Amino acid sequence: MRSHLKIYKLTAFLFLFGMLLGCEEPKEISSYSPNHWENHYADIPQMDSLQSGITYLSIYSHIYSLTLATSHNLTAMVSLRNVSKTDTIYISTADYYSTEGELIRHYFKKPIYLKPLETVEIVIDETDEHGGSGANFIFEWTTKPTIPEPLFEAIMTSLRGSQGLSFTTIGRRIE
Repeated sequence: MRSHLKIYKLTAFLFLFGMLLGCEEPKEISSYSPNHWENHYADIPQMDSLQSGITYLSIYSHIYSLTLATSHNLTAMVSLRNVSKTDTIYISTADYYSTEGELIRHYFKKPIYLKPLETVEIVIDETDEHGGSGANFIFEWTTKPTIPEPLFEAIMTSLRGSQGLSFTTIGRRIE
C-alpha cells in the first residue's frame, strides 16, 4: 500500500511539473518594436530632382533538409544600407510578406532617413515562423539621382550545437 502511495505522489508531482512547463507564455518577437525607428523618422524633402525606387529582398525563415517534411528555422538579419558617402537617403516602406504573399507586418509608421554610410537592421527571430521558406521584403526608397541606390541584404543563420549554417541574399530593384 505504501509503494502505491509513493507511486501516486510521484505521478502527481510529475504531472504538475509537466503542467508548469507547458504553461509558457507566448514569446514576444524581440526584433519587432514599433518604437525602434523613432530616432530615424523623417519628412522626405519635396524636391523634383529626387528619384524613387522599389527593391525586392528574399528571406528564408526556414529551409528544408533531407525532405519536405524536415525543416530548420533560421534567424534573418536584414540590412538596410546607405552606400553614399555624402548624402542622406529615405526609406518610406519596409514591408515583410509571407511565402503566400500575405503582408505580415509594416516596420515603420512613416519614412526613415539613413545618414551617409549608415546601416540599420531588422532581425527576424528564429522563433518567428510567419514568413516561411519564401518570405520577402518590399522596400520603397528615395534618393538624389546622383548618389548610389541603397543596398538591401539579408543574412540567414542557424547554429545548432557545433553545426552552423549561413547564407546571404541581395535585394533586386523591381521598379
